[in-house]
Amino acid sequence: MITVQVLNVSEIEPRLKHPTIFKHFDELVAGEGFVIDNDHDPKPLYYQLLGERGAIFSWEYLENGPIRWKVRIAKNRIAKDGTSIGEIAASDIRKAALLRELGVEFSCGGHQSMEDVSKKIGRSAGELEEALKEAEKVSLPVSLNFNNWNVGFLCDFIMETHHNYVSEQSDVLLGLSEKVEQRHGADNPVLIRLAQGIKHFLHSLKLHLQKEAEILFPLLKDHNKAAGNEENLGLIKETISLLQREHVIMVEDLRYFQKITNNYTLPPDACDSFAYLYQKMKEFSDDVTYIIHIENNILFFKAFNEEMEKKQLVS
Repeated sequence: MITVQVLNVSEIEPRLKHPTIFKHFDELVAGEGFVIDNDHDPKPLYYQLLGERGAIFSWEYLENGPIRWKVRIAKNRIAKDGTSIGEIAASDIRKAALLRELGVEFSCGGHQSMEDVSKKIGRSAGELEEALKEAEKVSLPVSLNFNNWNVGFLCDFIMETHHNYVSEQSDVLLGLSEKVEQRHGADNPVLIRLAQGIKHFLHSLKLHLQKEAEILFPLLKDHNKAAGNEENLGLIKETISLLQREHVIMVEDLRYFQKITNNYTLPPDACDSFAYLYQKMKEFSDDVTYIIHIENNILFFKAFNEEMEKKQLVS
């Protein structure tokens, strides 16, 4: 049960700050939260909390400097029926498409309950449930049911579509952002921040995809070698955990780009290159976000459960 509403972190002895915050977080009941008040951006705490507790919390800036930073941290509510929004999105591509249109974050926020999601988008849980039922009426090719695909095929699908797309578009996006920043950055400072952010984001994404292509996917596809092998099972779990943490950071970066560009809203005097940059960024963000959903809510779930089943069969 929550024991504090607002925690003034700047008054806590430095060595006790994070332990105190973690203590209060661990005491939260699902659905509860508290506010931390600090004299600097507590973003490092976000990554520490993510690494040590996982993606089971929400992080909302109530005040974002330059003098005080106030952030509400809440422990995510678990769905009463045990079905999370990520499971709903993973169960039907049509429902996933609807949730994306409504602005629901389910790629790394899939643990949220229907109740929490409906509040965030300003709808009742009943309205959201009805909308999801309507989505089921849209015709869908059976071949696009990702849940019916085996792990190896999912890995190949991600490699052939997402990895190839990122490889082809990264240089285009980087060059375009630098070009637009050089031409219009003086009048639109946001372009300077965007170009710098894109450069770092693409570098991190490249390393992330290398871990998938060179470590995780080969392990998942080599069923005979992995079956019952404690070392391989441990490596699979460790790599999935690492990739999930990186996914959360990637989604945060994409939200940052969306925020500083006012959801990619063009100024009245934007040239064709400016408009094309924002269009490409939206396309790129949609691709990355959706594949994160496929991996987090389908591939990783199936992979871990299949490896555990093989272990049990061998033992």
